[in-house]
Amino acid sequence: MSDAKVRGVVHLIEETKTYGQNGFRKRLVVLEQPTDRFTNYVPVDFTRDDCDSVDDMNVGDDVEISYRLSGRKWQRDAQSEVKFFLNAEATGFKVIGGGDSPDAAPASDASSSDVSSGDANNGFAEAAYDDNDIPF
Repeated sequence: MSDAKVRGVVHLIEETKTYGQNGFRKRLVVLEQPTDRFTNYVPVDFTRDDCDSVDDMNVGDDVEISYRLSGRKWQRDAQSEVKFFLNAEATGFKVIGGGDSPDAAPASDASSSDVSSGDANNGFAEAAYDDNDIPF
């Protein structure tokens, strides 16, 4: 199965964090996808050696990130509630345009593609919602 892709403007790049005795490393990058009614923020995790590749990315860059979905199940004990977690784990990226460069694509272009173009992420920009459904 091929990796999916998501495109947006880099909103946030966190520092690399190390977890556990084995030294698992993770670095969060958040993409911003402006739409007509709200801004969509997409968190993507870079793990292990891929954390270092994020040094070539800057806030404001228009990027396309390849990712795979990673899910896990968690339960404290046999009597407690089961919880499921979903992460988008980056497998690579390319910078489409820099935030300050004249040839950078405008932020609004990140979600302006037609849904029928085959990019599944474009459907999120088209999704209808009711103001009463927003959790904040």
